[in-house]
Amino acid sequence: MTGYEELRESAARIDMSRYGKISATGEDRARLMNAMATNDIKSLDPGEGCYTFFLNSQGRILGDAVIFNLGESLLVHTEPDTRLKLQEHLDKYIIADDVTLADETEQWATIGVEGPQSAAKIEAISGTLPSRDFGVALWGGGFVAKVSATGAPGYRIFCPASQHSRLIETLQAAGAEEADSEAVQVVRLEHGKPRYGEDITERYLAQETNQMHAVSFSKGCYIGQEIVERVRSRAQIHRVLTPVRINCRLAPAPGAKLKVDGNNVAEITSAAFSPALNEVVALAYVRVEQVQAKNEMVLDNSTPMRTAYIP
Repeated sequence: MTGYEELRESAARIDMSRYGKISATGEDRARLMNAMATNDIKSLDPGEGCYTFFLNSQGRILGDAVIFNLGESLLVHTEPDTRLKLQEHLDKYIIADDVTLADETEQWATIGVEGPQSAAKIEAISGTLPSRDFGVALWGGGFVAKVSATGAPGYRIFCPASQHSRLIETLQAAGAEEADSEAVQVVRLEHGKPRYGEDITERYLAQETNQMHAVSFSKGCYIGQEIVERVRSRAQIHRVLTPVRINCRLAPAPGAKLKVDGNNVAEITSAAFSPALNEVVALAYVRVEQVQAKNEMVLDNSTPMRTAYIP
């Protein structure tokens, strides 16, 4: 794994230029986005951002995103595989609104810098960093945001695509080595950080993901809100996304079951071996009563028997 130790102990860079970047302009952009997203978009001042879900009418999660208020526009920053789906979803609800959506993915290069020394690495080559989570500060011809893909301290630099190579060279000179996708996967699971497409999909409801910082319960109506409110008022969830550790070196595949007394109590969504912890780290949807009891679980069909626990 390239960059694993740097992500844990220093800082490493993550090329995220493939991630979707959808710009929303026009006088009604905040009103439209507020009616579509689970979080409070209208309350974002310029230079602020938030993490949010987009739901269908059944309350299932179509995608997640970080939305930044850049002053003259809102920028929806999302996973590569949800970019087109979310843009089509948003566009479908523009009727008489003064809103224009533009796919700016190819116009922006995006590099994450994450790890305990990420702030120092970026400050060595730039000016002021945002202090609040999802906050934004100007950086050259673009901006830097306080966002992490791994759960470690981190920032994300957005610059014109023409400056991509130069930015990489500058970060390399500052000591920010590149982290490959395997290292990013391990570190995010060590931190219990979910990713849409692996741990969060259309199969799940917002409360089941355990990511309630993506949801506002006071902002007013949005698509899927009725289901979210019904779940909240009745406390009707039976499973919740939870970090799990397994005493083995070979990571089980997504979909593997964990059992207590022969009964399925959890389903793994992603897993990887952690060299630092010398065991497998994973995320799994675990039955609520099991999360509360924290009983030892058994990995289904493993030989020899492997046990799992909630840290």
